[in-house]
Amino acid sequence: MTNHAPLGDSLAGKLRFHLSIMIGACIAGAAVITAFVLGYYSVRAILVCAAIGAILAWPAGTYATRRIKRDDPAWDHRRDKPKDA
Repeated sequence: MTNHAPLGDSLAGKLRFHLSIMIGACIAGAAVITAFVLGYYSVRAILVCAAIGAILAWPAGTYATRRIKRDDPAWDHRRDKPKDA
């Protein structure tokens, strides 16, 4: 028996979920680099940067998902499902 998520899993198949994770990591990484450049090398600075990434991840992922779906000609963004052929 495998431990894979079923095809109808509502969380694993969501574009917003995956984009939020990737965008949050990018935001936190950019914040850490900025903190290091400014001379902040403490654990507190890294934790603040991680918190910034975590807080901004979901809104940024939602925004990116909406932009992708709005620009896709095969997706009806008003009904949030593929267009009928």
